[in-house]
Formats: sequence, C-alpha cells, structure tokens
Amino acid sequence: MRILDISVGIDEKLPVWPGDPQPALSWVGRMTSGDIAYISAMSMGAHTGTHIDAPLHFLEDADSLDHIALSALIGEAQVLEVPEDVTLITADVLSAGEQIHCERVLLKTRNSRFWEGEGARFRQDFTALDVSAAEYLVQRGVRLVGIDYLSIAPYEDPAPTHTLLLQAKVVILECVNLSEAAAGRYQLVCLPMKLTGREAAPARAVLISDEMRVAI
Repeated sequence: MRILDISVGIDEKLPVWPGDPQPALSWVGRMTSGDIAYISAMSMGAHTGTHIDAPLHFLEDADSLDHIALSALIGEAQVLEVPEDVTLITADVLSAGEQIHCERVLLKTRNSRFWEGEGARFRQDFTALDVSAAEYLVQRGVRLVGIDYLSIAPYEDPAPTHTLLLQAKVVILECVNLSEAAAGRYQLVCLPMKLTGREAAPARAVLISDEMRVAI
C-alpha cells in the first residue's frame, strides 16, 4: 500500500491569495530557552495551503464547513491529468480526456510544477476551471473536485465557477500538490480542521493506492 501526501506544507514563505494574511508561525516556548516544552503559535487565513471551501464561501446563508458530510471527503477519487498547454479547463477539455469514473476528481495540471523551487511566488497564470467545466462535473455527479493551486477558478473572475460548484454542494479542494500522483484511481482521505460556522479550513489530504503508481 502506498500513501501519498498531496498536502502543501505551511510555512511563512507559502504563497497566499492577494489580500489574504500571510502565515505567521512563532515559538512561544522553547526547551533551549529553559521552557518545559516546545510550543508554537500560528496565525493564518482559513484558505491557507491545502484547504476546502464550503458553500458559505460564496453563498449567503449557506452551509458552513462543519456541515459538510465526511462521506464527501473520504472515498474513491480519480486523478485526471490535464494537458500541459491548457491554461483554462473547459467542458470540451474534460470531455476530450479520460472518462470520469469517481465522485471525487482531482485535476493534475501544470500548476503542480509551481510548487517546485519558486513556490513562494504567487502566480496569476495558474490553470483553472471555467463555468462550463464546473457544470460538466456537476452533471456527472461529482461531489468533490480538487485542483493543484490556490483557486479552482480563474484569477480574473473567481466567482462564477465557485458559485456554480458550491450551489450544487460540490466540495472544493484547493492547493494540493499532485506532482507525484500518476493519473488513475485512489482512495482519498481529506480531513479539514473542524472550524464551526466558517467557510473554509486548512486540510491534510492523502491518496492511498494498492499499486506503486509513480508520476512520470
């Protein structure tokens, strides 16, 4: 059995969406300073690093994070590889690719390379879904969709894609690193922090496979 961590590590160099707070981590207790233990403090936004979006993120009076069914976050998932030259994922792009077999879909794009080396620099040119792609996934009964950068939607117009998915109660998993995940089926375990009444939370996400699939 292979367990692949697709979460992005959180540190103070991690890129965040413009306007979101930069993560800040500090030591409030150190054994080297005579304290009885090491104790950390942190401050960051709910959309920091690997995280999920709940309907409340873009919909007034909608479900918050703690109302998302765990069954949507755990189960069979399919990694779909998007061609390198695609910067906007449309319904035509998805229909031309591998057939969708799972309720949970993770889109591996050129974005995963952004986490290598210069990951600290926010990029506006990331690959994202347009509304037609979101509708395509909803029509196929997808319950969770993930992507390998900070937003499922284009930088210039993030609301329409988010709104369509969240209205259909599709969980959005953002900011995963799929560079080591080959296309195929896995078991996904994605557990966000249980923040009550909030629209998002950081999560630890892993893919589990009985096969030793390695991305080439």
